[in-house]
Amino acid sequence: MKSPRGKVRESGMPDEELWSSFFDVERILDGMRVNSEIVDAADFGCGYGTFTIPAAQRIRGILYAIDIEPEMLRTVDLKARNKELTNVRTTLSDLLHEDSSLRNDSVDYVMLFNLLHSEDPLILLREAFRVLRVEGRVGIIHWIRDASTPRGPPLEMRPNVKQCEEWCRQAGFHASSALSIDLKPYHFGLIISK
Repeated sequence: MKSPRGKVRESGMPDEELWSSFFDVERILDGMRVNSEIVDAADFGCGYGTFTIPAAQRIRGILYAIDIEPEMLRTVDLKARNKELTNVRTTLSDLLHEDSSLRNDSVDYVMLFNLLHSEDPLILLREAFRVLRVEGRVGIIHWIRDASTPRGPPLEMRPNVKQCEEWCRQAGFHASSALSIDLKPYHFGLIISK
């Protein structure tokens, strides 16, 4: 099934309150090693900014929030202003058909949260690889393959940890550096270095 306007398959977002209820954001960011060791980071497919805003409060530099939906970016901008954050930069981009507009080797961490059920996850991973500095890390979270999860794409579209590791290896990442993180009840996490 081809996604409209480059959106990731099955990417229709529920309302923000419901979406936020699926995540213990602080625990997930802790597990995914999003902390003050990171200078600059990018959130591919930032959505409502569920992770963008808390991540921006943890890192030392700029958090680039990238999404295909102008309304999502307006929401992130408003949240950043309300929190008096000056380190959030929003960018409108269809990451499946154009690059992120970030320079090569420009960020320390790329967040790919709930995105790798796209028709071609390698496009996203190769873009993450391009923009990451040497030894930068990609952080991946995704819905586990369990029919009891309250949301998420159809089970057959959900990647597992091994698939994500293989895609990362194909995109150039050091598969030997893979760190798998249990983010139950609904998600798994994976961190891999460039």
